[in-house]
Amino acid sequence: MSELTVVGAGLAGSEAAWQAAERGCWVRLLEMRPVRMTAAHKSGAFAELVCSNSLRGTGREHAVGVLKDEMRLLGSLVLAAADAHAVPAGAALAVDRDAFAAHITDALQRHPRITVYRGVVTAVPEGPCIIATGPLTAEELAQAVADFVGSRCLAFYDAAAPIIAADSIAAERVYRASRYGKGPAEAYVNCPFERDEYRAFREALCTAETAPREAFDPTPFFEGCLPVEEMARRGEDTLRFGPLKPVGLPDPRTGRIPYAVAQLRPENNAETLFNLVGFQTSLRFAEQRRVFQLIPGLERAEFERYGVMHRNTFLCSPRCLWPTLQARRRRDLWFAGQLTGVEGYVESAAGGLVAGIGAARLLHGEQPVAPPRETVIGALCHYVAESDPAHFQPMNAAFGLLPPLIEAVRHRRSRRQRLAERALTAIRAYAAAMAADTGS
Repeated sequence: MSELTVVGAGLAGSEAAWQAAERGCWVRLLEMRPVRMTAAHKSGAFAELVCSNSLRGTGREHAVGVLKDEMRLLGSLVLAAADAHAVPAGAALAVDRDAFAAHITDALQRHPRITVYRGVVTAVPEGPCIIATGPLTAEELAQAVADFVGSRCLAFYDAAAPIIAADSIAAERVYRASRYGKGPAEAYVNCPFERDEYRAFREALCTAETAPREAFDPTPFFEGCLPVEEMARRGEDTLRFGPLKPVGLPDPRTGRIPYAVAQLRPENNAETLFNLVGFQTSLRFAEQRRVFQLIPGLERAEFERYGVMHRNTFLCSPRCLWPTLQARRRRDLWFAGQLTGVEGYVESAAGGLVAGIGAARLLHGEQPVAPPRETVIGALCHYVAESDPAHFQPMNAAFGLLPPLIEAVRHRRSRRQRLAERALTAIRAYAAAMAADTGS
């Protein structure tokens, strides 16, 4: 059996190495720290959490809570370490970050089928390999990956607008229309402002608290992609000539052009998720919720992903990956974690889990199989591989990524409960099949 190389020992790489080794594979785990440190990391420990110590919600009313349960059923090392070193955090799973990283580092270093090497990787390795180096990938390897996938398939800056759950939009306050009637009439959801509503919204944007630009993210804003709050500060009407332009969008209920209009674009074919068009932002997440809920029709909006603007190396995965996270150009190469276009600690680890299982299957002479789309982990894999490449942006776990239920369920809580039950039933069957096929 060939040896599997895993590049990067963050959350995704650590999980990938563990999954493959637990399934009988010999693994070579390559990590550049502490030989070369990043501006964000403080140690050479594996799976070091560089931002928050929270892995977010635990309940099954949250997609990320269902994702955690799916990963536990698949034998996740990251979730085992998180559960073992949890600290009080209400309805969230937060960890003692040092103990968490030490648990994972020790488990991998002690594993009889894992050999750890410290040093900088400058080329895409030959042979079976998983690249899971995250948003702070070493410059040399990032260039090698760009050469492999093509420069148009690798981004170095993440400027994403918020994504909102469709069932949280107040339908009575919005209307469907395309500008000047061009394209499908139902293409956009339009949120119309009166003058006073617009002024209150702009004032809130101008005074809202932004996230600090970290020392390791010196990238300046560029004029073609300004944060919405920066546009608001430039003048009373800047937004009305930009992303809130009302021209060509008469409200069919009144027959007149609103003072300003915020537009929502469907994020998926099922139209369970909508993107707030032109609203890339550096506001803190809590501020985004407070300010963007001032938009007419979004008073009770539920945010499935908040807007971000920061350095973030990631692939345009729909152009170069299959839902198994295998490279389309090379079946023995996988990418995992934030590099594939997922956001969040748990989502990154989930990608490593899928890649590790897939690599083990290939090394055992079996075909890699993507998790079912009815699962949160499978829905994420399909999102990164099958989204519209022209509008692809990193994404968190969200119920809106899952296929709709066959039968309509009106109430959101009941609908999410049913989606969670369906996901866990599907992941149990998938886990059993993966264990049987690899002899685990």
